[in-house]
Amino acid sequence: MNNVTKQQFKRVWFITGASRGLGALIAHAALADGNAVVAAGRNVAAITERLGESDALLPVALDVTDEAQAKAAVEAALAKFGRIDVLVNNAGFGLLAAVEESSDADVRRMYDTNVFGLLNVTRAVLPVMRAQRSGHVVNMSSIGGYRAGAGFGVYSSTKFAVEGITESLHAELKPLGIHATVVEPGYFRTDFLDASSLVVGKQIIADYDETSGNVRRFAVGMNHNQPGDPEKLATALVTLADAEAPPLRLPLGTDTLKAIADKNAYVAAETETWKELSRSTDFPA
Repeated sequence: MNNVTKQQFKRVWFITGASRGLGALIAHAALADGNAVVAAGRNVAAITERLGESDALLPVALDVTDEAQAKAAVEAALAKFGRIDVLVNNAGFGLLAAVEESSDADVRRMYDTNVFGLLNVTRAVLPVMRAQRSGHVVNMSSIGGYRAGAGFGVYSSTKFAVEGITESLHAELKPLGIHATVVEPGYFRTDFLDASSLVVGKQIIADYDETSGNVRRFAVGMNHNQPGDPEKLATALVTLADAEAPPLRLPLGTDTLKAIADKNAYVAAETETWKELSRSTDFPA
């Protein structure tokens, strides 16, 4: 064991997509709070350039779609720090297009990162947390992971998958002393709506101009004018990691709170309207 592993850090975080955007901000906030951070991303040089050099920081190369790389990154984390206490599955990107406009290649690439990549990293980290009988898996979802809308249907479907995976993890890991939380940010002022994080479908179908077309135009005006402060989001995740009884779901932003309330009201009203047909499908009591 080297000198670094003997140092006392508050926790050891493992963060994917840490070279820029929210991932880099979360890593910076965790470091400032006295934690060690394994900052994972495709571009290690960019991680070091953004976060500097520190005994508390381990930049690791990781394409989350590569299961072998995920396992190697976890092994490097253990060799350096000896444990992993918080996993933040942050790597991912968006797709802006109507469902019919979404190409097979774009959809598969997004699922490979947003869903299968998250699973690759989670499977690599969980044996460590199970051996410790402690840890916290934090999966980054979205306002679109709770309610879908025109133009973001397929992207939302990946985040719906993340929500389902996390809900199951919450039940499976709780008896082992491990927490699982899905974080649902609204629109935060990051590069998410830039070309670096958002793929815009190349096919445009005129029939969807009033729905997904409006969303395309909205995204242009919203870019870098989002209401959420990303540094406050990063600080919120540090607070989450400190919680004795963290939630299954953590919405962030007033826009997400409103979206959740609106969807819950819609579902309740629709269920009430159709409840007699719903009840009619059981065998007689």
